[in-house]
Amino acid sequence: MKGVGFIDDFLPKYNPTNDYIFKRLFGHPGNEDITLNLINSILDNKIYSLSLDNNTFLEKDVIGDKVGILDIRATLNNKFPCDIEMQVTRADNIEERILFYWSKLYASSISSGDAYSQLPKTIVILIADFEIDKLNSLPLFHTKWQIREAEFPKFVLTERLELHIIEIPKLERLMKENVAILNKDLVSWIKFIKNPKLLEVSDMENKEIKKANEELDKILSDEKERYLADLRFKDLSDRATMIETGIREGKKEGKKEGAKLKAIEIAKNMLKDKKDLDEIMKYTGLTADEIKKL
Repeated sequence: MKGVGFIDDFLPKYNPTNDYIFKRLFGHPGNEDITLNLINSILDNKIYSLSLDNNTFLEKDVIGDKVGILDIRATLNNKFPCDIEMQVTRADNIEERILFYWSKLYASSISSGDAYSQLPKTIVILIADFEIDKLNSLPLFHTKWQIREAEFPKFVLTERLELHIIEIPKLERLMKENVAILNKDLVSWIKFIKNPKLLEVSDMENKEIKKANEELDKILSDEKERYLADLRFKDLSDRATMIETGIREGKKEGKKEGAKLKAIEIAKNMLKDKKDLDEIMKYTGLTADEIKKL
């Protein structure tokens, strides 16, 4: 490893964390082998075949963000539906969202009148370029989720639900803490997705990662592809700025509300002590009308 953490010496708008670039790489016909290799670095069971499903997208999807998410849908081993999403901006209720994606994919996998026994295992993979608050205490950057019995977690109710969450910043943090990470293949893929400039000779021994890197060069040598990547990056950046601004303003309002509540409590105590109105106004900052209403 050439260092600890991921170095931002490659323009982030052209990294595969940009979901346009991600989909263009892993959802493009002809690149099934690199997508298969990525998925095999994530899943426990070996996947032997992969076909990409309905992965065409229009320029308006990138410009107007009409679809919201440029995810990748695939069928594994000719029977298992799989949805792969690259999420760079922090999203509210991300856990509920991926469960919703899973439910839609699961429900659409059989036709009306078919037996429930025909429902296949359905897999959703989320690669997040942020840490998920609910998972902070888990010392894993890659977590797998199923339906398990609460007191006997070894018992899985059904194998048909499988969710994978990969948190890129948590991997960075674990690397800084020198935590041993056994899944070297997945680490290599995450290095490529975050910043291809981090790839080392040992990473390039994976021929699919080498091909993905060459494919990325081809994409970025195309003026239209760079244009669409720029548009998507701008959209994602604008959205992230709006979220940060909303959080910041919310904190300000929260502080104001907290200060007001504290002033009201002080005023009530001063009224009990029969303090003068002017004195209460001086120490609390409340108006005479506000104090009289208490």
